[in-house]
Amino acid sequence: RAGDRTCGQDGRVAHARAEIALTPDEVSALLEGARTMVLVTNGPDGVPDPVPMWFVLRDGVVHMRTYAKSQKVLNLERDPRFAALVETGDRYVELRGVQLSGTVALLDDVDLVCDVFAALMVKYEGLDPAHVDSVRTAYRDRAPKQRVLRLDVTRTVSWDHAKLAAASGGTE
Repeated sequence: RAGDRTCGQDGRVAHARAEIALTPDEVSALLEGARTMVLVTNGPDGVPDPVPMWFVLRDGVVHMRTYAKSQKVLNLERDPRFAALVETGDRYVELRGVQLSGTVALLDDVDLVCDVFAALMVKYEGLDPAHVDSVRTAYRDRAPKQRVLRLDVTRTVSWDHAKLAAASGGTE
């Protein structure tokens, strides 16, 4: 992060980053609790195209749903690479985040689209899990026009500035 650059080039930068990195369990907890993930794809002109997305974790893997003809799908068909960001905190010492990068698999399996849609409705709209099967069935006719985006993560970078404050005795 920005504060890391002041540490010099003698290995202290990597050490400072390691000190504030989230553990795998903390990364999972942050992703589970997050509401919106900013997904960045490469636009047709090469300019990054960031969009806020709802998402769910399925067996620890990020899944999203979108229209098959959306710009993000067109971008990913041309270039499957992505970056994504989830962050929290209002003050510097509260900043926590996870940056993911890798490739996106575009999936058109109708059952999977219905599963992800129903999971999104549970997470974001408060759907009672007892009604998931009904929602899956009702959504089935619309599912062929949708795609699931499965984020195949190859790199995770994370930070928790509260750890930085704790390491420095509570001062910045």
